[in-house]
Amino acid sequence: MRRIWAALTTTALTAAALTGCGLGSDDGKNSDSVASAAATGEVKGKVSLQTWALKPKFTDYMQGVIDGFKKKYPGVEVDWLDQPGDGYSNKVLSQASAGDLPDVVNLPPDFALPLAKKDLLLDVSKADPKLADEYVAGGVDAYRFAGQDGVYGYPWYLNTDVNYWSSDLLTQSGLDPKKLPAGLDDLIAQARVVKEKSGGKTYLMSRKPGIGDLYNAGVKILADDGKSFTFNTPEAAALLDRYRDAFKEGLLPNDVLTNTYAGNSKLFNSGTAAWTTAGANYITSLATDNPTLAPKVVPSAAFNTPPLYVQGVSIPKSTKNPAAAVALARWVTNAENQAALAHLTSVFPSTKASANDPFFSRSDGTNAGDAKVIAFTSLAKAKLIQPVVIDDAMSTVINQQIALAISGQASSKQALDSAVQQCDKLLKG
Repeated sequence: MRRIWAALTTTALTAAALTGCGLGSDDGKNSDSVASAAATGEVKGKVSLQTWALKPKFTDYMQGVIDGFKKKYPGVEVDWLDQPGDGYSNKVLSQASAGDLPDVVNLPPDFALPLAKKDLLLDVSKADPKLADEYVAGGVDAYRFAGQDGVYGYPWYLNTDVNYWSSDLLTQSGLDPKKLPAGLDDLIAQARVVKEKSGGKTYLMSRKPGIGDLYNAGVKILADDGKSFTFNTPEAAALLDRYRDAFKEGLLPNDVLTNTYAGNSKLFNSGTAAWTTAGANYITSLATDNPTLAPKVVPSAAFNTPPLYVQGVSIPKSTKNPAAAVALARWVTNAENQAALAHLTSVFPSTKASANDPFFSRSDGTNAGDAKVIAFTSLAKAKLIQPVVIDDAMSTVINQQIALAISGQASSKQALDSAVQQCDKLLKG
């Protein structure tokens, strides 16, 4: 599900780890109000920027962004630091513990959350009142955290998922690739047709449900205060019941609940599954892996609320140059600079002004071009549907309990109750 490339990896930097290293909260000397007021001052002096794994591939790009900033603000000195992909979470942890965070630091939402909880990040919605007007809502909301007031980062570059369908497998089953499933009811109905026509050799559905499916079923995942999980509802149990029945009917691969499960994208690539979800550049990469299949893939928008994958930059409250830090954060994430980055790699800008850029909003007539437009258009309503507090340990628990429910080894309600109970314990550390 994390499809943007190494710089968008989201290894969890947990609040427990921060606390364990003795990281204290802000001492009050750099309050939001003081920093926000200072952010309106003259842009001058030294300011530091830290990115994540952009060298050497994007060195020229980033240097151009920095040079443009210095041209706009003569006399400003920018110190650009780029950290390797591996160990970045530990590096940020070490910097935060020592009080040495750069003035503008590349933080995905799950890295920003524990720092925000420790009152170490600037509420950029106070420092920059135009934030919500100029960036897409989902990107801004990704830096709003349950139990915390404020916005703790500028969304930088984004991605989302698109549905991909094999027109060959659908046609072979007597289904019309122009009448694609619009939701779970259609998906199950067409999955039944695919199974019957193929004799169980191919599938339409090839993954078990997850947190995103519960969210799109109207299930509240996390309490408003961020202190407990709430996804053990009758609606959630009903959704798992439907998947359990589909699995029992043979509409999903037998190994979908086991450690030998290859993943639905691999099953799609091999011609075993007729549907998968992936990022906007999937067809382009598929052209290398399976050039025969790629031209026959039909993209469509993700069901319900599309998932949002976010990379961003945050500003520590300890910055000694808030005016330059805010100006630099805005500059790095402005529409022009984001568009230039998107031309170099498969990401999308987070600015509302980018909606009028034909590079994103118009297809070149290929299915890959169609997928790019579908993904970009989806960003207007995409959301970070999995709370950032869900770390790898919680994900393991949730997946295990969902597998028990789908297999029938536990009732759906029992599995969800167990998942919530275990995740609440992990959340409280």
